[in-house]
Amino acid sequence: MKNMMTTLMLLTLSAGMASAATVTNKDSAPIVLSVVENGNRMEVALDAGASQSLCPTGCFLTLPNGDRIGLQGNEKVDIINGSGTIK
Repeated sequence: MKNMMTTLMLLTLSAGMASAATVTNKDSAPIVLSVVENGNRMEVALDAGASQSLCPTGCFLTLPNGDRIGLQGNEKVDIINGSGTIK
């Protein structure tokens, strides 16, 4: 029974992580993104080539070029030359 509960908990956690948006900085320099999720604003720094999972329940993301995009939480976003490409 204990193993079953552990497995169920791990599956629940991995399902939640799988539904988050993934943002990848494809630029050669670090960037800072502004993220507003559930009314809370935070800034997320991404090194060149780094990826970060964000917004499991959706958010608004302000890109380095000033564009603002809405995410539902299941997208993959590549940042190239300060602009975002949603896949």
